[in-house]
Amino acid sequence: MTAAATASSIDDFDYALPPELVAQHPSPVRGGSRLLTLSSDGALADHVFSELPAFLRAGDVLVFNDTRVIKARLQGIKASGGKIEVLVERVLSEREFMAHIRASHAPQAGARLRLPGFEATVLERPGELYRLRAESTQGVLELLERHGQLPLPPYITHAAEKDDEQRYQTVYARAPGAVAAPTAGLHFDQAMLDRLNDMGVRLAWLTLHVGAGTFQPVRVSKIAEHRMHEEVFHVPQATREAIASARHEGKQVIAVGTTSLRALEAAADEQGMPRTGHGETDIFITPGYRFKTVDRLITNFHLPKSTLLMLVSAFAGMEPIRKAYAHAIERRYRFFSYGDAMLIDRVQS
Repeated sequence: MTAAATASSIDDFDYALPPELVAQHPSPVRGGSRLLTLSSDGALADHVFSELPAFLRAGDVLVFNDTRVIKARLQGIKASGGKIEVLVERVLSEREFMAHIRASHAPQAGARLRLPGFEATVLERPGELYRLRAESTQGVLELLERHGQLPLPPYITHAAEKDDEQRYQTVYARAPGAVAAPTAGLHFDQAMLDRLNDMGVRLAWLTLHVGAGTFQPVRVSKIAEHRMHEEVFHVPQATREAIASARHEGKQVIAVGTTSLRALEAAADEQGMPRTGHGETDIFITPGYRFKTVDRLITNFHLPKSTLLMLVSAFAGMEPIRKAYAHAIERRYRFFSYGDAMLIDRVQS
C-alpha cells in the first residue's frame, strides 16, 4: 500500500444513495450531463458539462485514458454440461487470457470450456483468476469482438444493448483491453475535444486497461488491509513532454478520470514527472497520500465504501467530498458510470 490511511475504517466512506439516482442509461447526448465543481477552498457550484472549457486555460494539460472496452463476458458450458460465465480480465497473448469464472463447481486445470465460437482450456488458477488458452486459430481479442458481450457494471440492471456498445465507450478509445470504461471520458464528444484543442489546451494520452476489480468491494473493515488488483498501463513520451511544458509554464495537469490519475501517480518520479513506457500498478490512494503530478480531476460519482471514493477523498479532502456528495444527492445528480461528473481541485497540503 502506497498511502497512509489516516481514515482507518471503511465506514468513513459510506453514504446513503437513493436507488433512483443510479443512472441506468447515459444522457441523450455526450456533454449533456451535469458538472459539479469543487474548489480547493471547498466551494461547490452547479454547471453543465458543456461549460468545462470555461474552467481551463491555454497550456493546461488534459490527460485521457484511451483504453477500449472489450466484449469480455462469455456464457458457456463445461464439458459436464454445467453452465458457466467467463469474464475476461486481461488478455495475455494471442491465445492466453486471465478470467473470472462463475460456476456451480470451480473447473480444474485441464478442463475444457465450451464458449460461444470457440473452446478454452483451463491452464491454472494462481489466485482468484483463472489462466485459460483459447483453442482456436483466431486471436483472443478477435474472438471476443465476434462472440462476447459488453460487460456493463453490476449496478446497471439491463443487458447490454446496441446503444451501450457506442455509449459505454469513449469517442477516443483506441487500445483494446479494458473490462470497464474510463467513465469520466464518456462525457467528451469530438466537438468538445476540438474546442479544447483550439483554445490551446494540450490533449495528452495514456493507456490503462481497467479491470473488473474496479467494481470489487472493500471487504475489510480496516482499509489498510485492502489489496488492490493490478492493472497494466502505458505512458508515452509525448505525455511526459506535455506535462513538462505545463509545469515549466505554471499551468495545470488535469486527469480525466481516476484511471488516468492512478497511472500518472504510479509512474511519477520524485519531481512528479511520469516515467514513460509500460508498467503495472496496484496503487491504493487513500487520505494521507501526497499527490505528485495531478492538480485537478474530472470524475464521476463513486460507490459507497469503494476505493475510488477513497481516492477522491484523498484528492479533495474527506469533509469536502462528504459535503459534495450530500449536495449532489439533494440536487438529484445522477450517479456512477452513466451519471454526472465532477471537476475537483486538489486540496492544498
